[in-house]
Amino acid sequence: MNEKTTQLGAPTRPFTVLLSPTRRGARLARLLTAAQLREWNIACGVIERAEHVVAELAANAAMHGRVPGRDFRLTLSTTDDGRVLRVEVTDTRHDHLPDTRRPHRPSPDDESGRGLLLVEALSDRWGVTPGLVPRKTVWAELDLVPRVPAEAASAAGAPPHPIG
Repeated sequence: MNEKTTQLGAPTRPFTVLLSPTRRGARLARLLTAAQLREWNIACGVIERAEHVVAELAANAAMHGRVPGRDFRLTLSTTDDGRVLRVEVTDTRHDHLPDTRRPHRPSPDDESGRGLLLVEALSDRWGVTPGLVPRKTVWAELDLVPRVPAEAASAAGAPPHPIG
């Protein structure tokens, strides 16, 4: 098998880069994400999901979070135990906070507006964290190791992995 897996407990330094809030900056965010996650030996399926998440969050930062002369920041990191990949995109439009409870659902005829629905579908958790004015960070987490529900773990005789 050639499928890459993440080594648990393998510490990784956060990867952070500032990018221009343009289409080119958003595209570069996606390409840099794929390259960095391959360097960290993240599984291909997770890399593909992360690329889509970053593409949507970076596009939102370039389109809705753009302030002339101010870049957006992409940060990739894993938890200390190596079980979760965290993607963060920070822009300088604190006044445009997405609704994490119910992302906007566009009509079938709309040509845009599905980005956060994709983020919600592709990530295991996502949200927004207001920062020091004028910043906000939209983040998404992707589990690198499948989480086992408590019922399944106890049925298999294994201790449950905490969820959440």
